[in-house]
Amino acid sequence: MIDLLVRDVRVREEGGVRPVDLHVDGGRIVAVEPRADEPVAARSVIDGAGAWATPPYVEPHVHLDAALTAGQPRWNRSGTLWEGIACWAERKPMLTREDVIDRAEQTLRWYAANGTLHVRSHVDVTDPSLVALDALLEVRDRVRDVVGLQLVAFPQEGICSFPDGEELITEAARRGVDVIGAIPHYEDTREDGVRSVEIAVDLADRYGLRVDAHCDEIDDEQSRFIEVLATRAARSGLRERVTASHTTAMGSYNPAYSYKLHRIIARSGINMVSNPMVSLHLQGRFDGYPKRRGLTQVKELLAAGVNVAFGHDDVMDPWYPLGTANPLQVALVGTHATQLLSRDEIEEAFTMVTSRAAAVLGLGDGYGVAAGRPASFLLLPATDGYDAVRRQVRPTHVVAHGRVVATTPPAATTLTWPGAEPQEVTFLPSDGQRG
Repeated sequence: MIDLLVRDVRVREEGGVRPVDLHVDGGRIVAVEPRADEPVAARSVIDGAGAWATPPYVEPHVHLDAALTAGQPRWNRSGTLWEGIACWAERKPMLTREDVIDRAEQTLRWYAANGTLHVRSHVDVTDPSLVALDALLEVRDRVRDVVGLQLVAFPQEGICSFPDGEELITEAARRGVDVIGAIPHYEDTREDGVRSVEIAVDLADRYGLRVDAHCDEIDDEQSRFIEVLATRAARSGLRERVTASHTTAMGSYNPAYSYKLHRIIARSGINMVSNPMVSLHLQGRFDGYPKRRGLTQVKELLAAGVNVAFGHDDVMDPWYPLGTANPLQVALVGTHATQLLSRDEIEEAFTMVTSRAAAVLGLGDGYGVAAGRPASFLLLPATDGYDAVRRQVRPTHVVAHGRVVATTPPAATTLTWPGAEPQEVTFLPSDGQRG
């Protein structure tokens, strides 16, 4: 007898979509079988009712240490990145272990309810006490049966420009982070910025970690640390273990330099993460009209063969006052902000919060709906990624390591239209309009 049988679901494979039953035992998918009239014996059974069984959402970029602190101790009234950093610097002395754990776990519960079972969180290590880091290391262990949490040692106020910054980020590596961060555009000088990238890459190489740098998160067209990061990633051999997040200055680069840069990035093998909701809010604040969109060159990077993912970045904190930790919302905003609005491009946006984001985290064989993989997946009442993004479909079931951790009954709206009987509104087009 197996632990869990998930009946009548659809999986997408290279050959198309097929109806199957999922057999789950010991926290793993042990078989993906053609839909059977006579089910195998199982301790628990889910009737998928033809839902799409898809790998879970992946959050490649968030700041759990700051989540749910919007308005504490004051609101960011200018809406700039810089005032957000100032607000956070005022909030940091108030951090306690309990404070960080409570807010982080609450946010992770939101993520799990929305179907996100893998999260990469940055944690500020420009705090001599490292209280947030120690708290999130504890959270990582506490939630591991539901959410896989990667932690990035993030030097919010710089490595070279903050007192003892290099020592603090090195200590974070010793304490067990998964990823080393950097913020070169925030360092005092360009030379400090270059040196900070070198320190981060060398530290990651020494400890066998990954790199995820906040890179060129500014509207300054002269901020070009992405070329430094990509080159160091290639020459160090870290390549796909390196991620450049934000790179909003790319929205201001001229075409000739952009052409050269796409080649450098693609050749390096690094990943890119765009945070469309937060970048739209923070960037362009110093512009008159026309105002810049404040986003990296997502469409062009995809065309160049670069792996690009979408992240949330902030959930109700000094940099962004909104958020429900819902990756589908990020995908929807991302399609508009980066003009990925052909049907295929909308489908691609779904992969940017699933498989492309999984590649950023390096999940490999630990991700996917296939025999032998961990039994972590969603049941979506949607036909495909395009449909899920368009209708913002919530998963009916979220399964983590073989255990159902969240259920959401499908919402139903009944419309009484003049001259017609009351009927349920599904927001689905007629058959002739589908596809």
